[in-house]
Order: sequence, then structure tokens, then C-alpha cells
Amino acid sequence: MAAAKEVIVIGAGIIGASIAWHLTRSGARVTVIADSAPGGIATPNSFAWINASWGNPEPYFRLRTRAMAEWTRLARDLPGLPLSWCGGLCWDLSAADMKTYATQHSSWGYGIERVDRARAGRIEPNVAELPDFALHVAEEGVTEPVAATKALLADAERHGARILSSTVTALARTDGRVTGVDTSHGLVAADDVVIAAGVGSPDIAATAGITLPIETPPGLIVHSRPYRRLLNGLVLAERLHMRQTAEGRIIAGSDFGGAEPGLDAEATARDLFAALKTSLRDSDGLELDFHTVGFRPTPIDGFPIISRAEGTDGLYIAVMHSGITLAPAVGLFAAREILDGERDPLLAPYGLSRFAQ
Repeated sequence: MAAAKEVIVIGAGIIGASIAWHLTRSGARVTVIADSAPGGIATPNSFAWINASWGNPEPYFRLRTRAMAEWTRLARDLPGLPLSWCGGLCWDLSAADMKTYATQHSSWGYGIERVDRARAGRIEPNVAELPDFALHVAEEGVTEPVAATKALLADAERHGARILSSTVTALARTDGRVTGVDTSHGLVAADDVVIAAGVGSPDIAATAGITLPIETPPGLIVHSRPYRRLLNGLVLAERLHMRQTAEGRIIAGSDFGGAEPGLDAEATARDLFAALKTSLRDSDGLELDFHTVGFRPTPIDGFPIISRAEGTDGLYIAVMHSGITLAPAVGLFAAREILDGERDPLLAPYGLSRFAQ
């Protein structure tokens, strides 16, 4: 019997955690290395919307809907994983764009429904001002991102994975192949290394001469103190996207990626929270607890990088915005490709080599 493959996963956000969990469950000997707590940097600051929504070409829509299905599979395989198919109510587009969105996505098989004001009011009775019509997708959902990441890492650890708190200073190479990582605690060797370190990925890749064309736009999200249930699902209103977490916090941004923090993030948070309170009925007791400013690892063309690094054996890269939606599919597909050389056709457009031209 061949020895189990040794794989290092750099990063403890939800993408790194999912890859580590799937690799461990597939028999690999996995070491997760991160210099942050479980959840990493971007994951705790995520709106955590699971969707295949507006504005993407059909190949990316297909990857996202597959990922939504993989969330159901993952929750079945890991009982207790926080997941709620609460539905999303949307009216943050023009009437023409909403019509295009509904027509296109319905033809692709997305369960999108046009609802009038009365129906929208039954879906979200505590939203103060509702439009004449909105779009509702009952199959959209949310997870609690840090709790989900911790659950994946804890289960991977129970099945033999190692979790190391350390800083990766460089990729170690021998004859052009990545053979491990240099860390603040010394060299760790492996057969394969996965970079899933979000905004930290470009600096790590650069130590092997690899350029990751990634932007890191900031996004501010406000978090209320826990409060009684006011929202049933996701609300994507004009200039305000909001949801209520499992512990009762209402979180919101000017869109799901967060608000532009501006020069004074505290003032931006206060203004955003005031708009949030105004938008909800019976919210007099709702209080701002804190705000977060997350930096989203976003490849410059807006689509994920999920592939081996061509010309550098032993290295796999998984960096993307929409990590919450994509995590279970990326974990499954990356584990198969790393261990068996099997690349899922849904990943075809998302290799790093597309930037070579």
C-alpha cells in the first residue's frame, strides 16, 4: 500500500479548513499552518450568504449551484455544522435588471420567484419599506462562518490532521518542486502544499516566483447586539444588505461585501447602523455592538483561482472571493485533484494560467 500523501494547507479560513477536512477524510496526512485563529482574516468579516445570484456568467453559476448542493452534503457528513436555508429577498437592482436576472436564472434552473409587496411583507414582516415587487429565492442560505470553520478544523484534527500556529515565511523548493514550507518554527516538509491564505496568499506565492493577481478591497459590516428575531432570511435592499445570525445579531453592509469604510470607519458604521434601525420595525432597542472591516481576496477578473501552479510541481492554489458559497465544492474538488489528479470540469475556467496571457 502506498504511503499516505503529506499535504500542508496554509490558511485557516473556511477555504483552507474545507480543503484540509476533505483531504483528511480522503486519507491524506494533513498539516494546517496559520498565523491567525480559526477563521483567518476574511472569513470572520463575511456576510456568509450562500447563493448563485445575480451578475455571473453561466459557467460560474454552475459552480456556485454545485457548491450550494455540496453544503447540504457537507452538513450531512458533519452533523452540527451551522447551516440555514433561510431564503433571500432581493430588490437592490433596477426593475430592468431584476427582470433580466429572473428570466435568465429561471432558465438556468434557479428557484427564483417574483413576489409583490404583500407577499414580500409576509416573508419579512419587520422590514419597514418594501418595494412594489421583489425577487425571492427560497433555496439561498447562510452559515455562521467562524463556527463552520472551527467545526471543519476540529473534525479534521479528530481524524488525524495537525493544526500548527506559525507564520509561513517561504515556500521550500528542491529542483523546482515545492517540498514544504519554511515557518517561524522551522521547516515543515510535504508532498504538496496548498496556498489558501486569502489576502496573505500573494506574498507566500511570491517566494516561489509566482504572481497572484489579487486585489483586496475593504468592506465594513456592522454587528448589533443580540436581539429578538426581526429577520427571517437575507434582505438585499437598496443600499443595505442585512441578515440576523443564529445568536440574534443583525449584521449589515451597504452590500453583502460590506460598506466602503471611508476615512472614518467609526462614523461610517454609526451611519450605516442608523440606516439599519430605520429600515426595521420594532427596532428601538437594537444597539450597535461593533463593526468589522474585512479585506476580501479578489482575483482581478473577479473569479476564483483554484488550480495547481503550472511549472511549479507540488503547489496548489485556492484563493477567491465568495469563499463561503464555494467552500465545500472547492474542498471536494481540490482534494480529488491533489490526491488523484482528477480535475473537475467545473474548475476549467479557474486556473492560474489564465492570467499568463
